[in-house]
Amino acid sequence: MKHVLILLLGVHLSYATRHSLQYFSTAVSGDSSIAEYTEVGLLDGCEFMYFDSNIMKAVPKTEWIRQNEGADYWDRVTQRLINNHQVDKNNIQVAKERFNQTGGVHTIQRMYGCEWDDDTGATDGFFQDGYDGEDFLSLDLKEMRWISPVQQGVITTQKWNNDKAMLEHYKQYFTTECVDWLKKYLEYEKRIHEKPVSPEVSIIHKDSSSPVSCHATGFYPCKVTITWLKNDQEHHEDVDLGELVPNEDGTYQRTSKLRVTPDEMKNNKFSCVVEHQGKIVTADEIRTNNGDSVPVGIIVGVVAAVVLLLVAGIVGFKVYQKKKGFKPVNSSDNGSNSSSSQTAA
Repeated sequence: MKHVLILLLGVHLSYATRHSLQYFSTAVSGDSSIAEYTEVGLLDGCEFMYFDSNIMKAVPKTEWIRQNEGADYWDRVTQRLINNHQVDKNNIQVAKERFNQTGGVHTIQRMYGCEWDDDTGATDGFFQDGYDGEDFLSLDLKEMRWISPVQQGVITTQKWNNDKAMLEHYKQYFTTECVDWLKKYLEYEKRIHEKPVSPEVSIIHKDSSSPVSCHATGFYPCKVTITWLKNDQEHHEDVDLGELVPNEDGTYQRTSKLRVTPDEMKNNKFSCVVEHQGKIVTADEIRTNNGDSVPVGIIVGVVAAVVLLLVAGIVGFKVYQKKKGFKPVNSSDNGSNSSSSQTAA
């Protein structure tokens, strides 16, 4: 019979101090199979807003933003992102001319936002643009000047660096307005969850021909790591990590599936390690002796006990994606926290 062994490997005491508000956008030309423009907003690495040019609508992705912002807010965000889409379409054409390109698939990518340390009060901002996966343009907030690593971007940096009003505008946005929205969103989030919530973990193996699933759900904040071990060594082959999915109560869920043959299950020990907020739980999957479906129940008791030891700690954020498109963004006076496009390169 299948059973699960839970082991506490350690609890790391760490306190959440550094928070981030990030926006990622991608504009594409020459590929009709995907949306021409997408943008996502993330708070401490967790997606809370999504837009693409197919649905032409900004939508909430978390309960805390859904409960605290109404239709007017989303209408304003939608109009801003529709404008961004149009500006980036023009920017791709400008870039193609500068790089002497005609056809083909081309992309503009952008990452911008701010950080705030709630312990020291320190803040920082960032803005990075890329074209076809390579760095194109970025804002040096300390020196308050635009820089480019490629010759094709120099004409843009010269133009923007000579616009002192524009530079002051960006300084105000990244040092003040963005941080204000970050703090506001953190307050929204606290109304849903005052403290971190530990995940409930389950291992499910339907039959010998099915993948083994390690499912973590009900956790908050969204950062969780799911790792498979084979004979106590990290195992990355034949592993499929599912998307992070929000639950209706503001928590999250995620599943990792391991494809393994009956012989591998028989001759090896596979374990699932789930880490959340410094707490590590190991679930040992004991192989079945027959092909019947034997679901392993949700691990509630141990997790509930562990939660008493849990101390808040934001693990940090992973900057995934190369960098963003190559037009600037404006600070928002329309009720959304993200800035909007001002001019083409």
